[in-house]
Amino acid sequence: MVLTKRTRALFPFILRIFADAGYQGPRVALAAANSGSWIIEVVKRNELRKFIVVPKRWIVERTLAWISRNRRLSRDFERYAATVAAFIRLAMIKLMLRRLTRSNGCP
Repeated sequence: MVLTKRTRALFPFILRIFADAGYQGPRVALAAANSGSWIIEVVKRNELRKFIVVPKRWIVERTLAWISRNRRLSRDFERYAATVAAFIRLAMIKLMLRRLTRSNGCP
């Protein structure tokens, strides 16, 4: 449901989508092909039981860690998905505003 032409119109600058192994089916490939020129790249988890940094997967893990710093998003308390999506958007707006207003050290 995320890979629609409407979504493609909202985010024309996205060229590649990183996903985990749950999105490696023909339905996702067909949805990406129908919505535009998105490339779905599946980043698989390491099969060993020890921690190894997997290229590109750390981007998702880092973003989830940033989101979970907010008290309301640290646990799954919300009843509706729209409420969770709104709080995630607010958390990312807060993060980006903090980065944009940070001084760069130049006089």
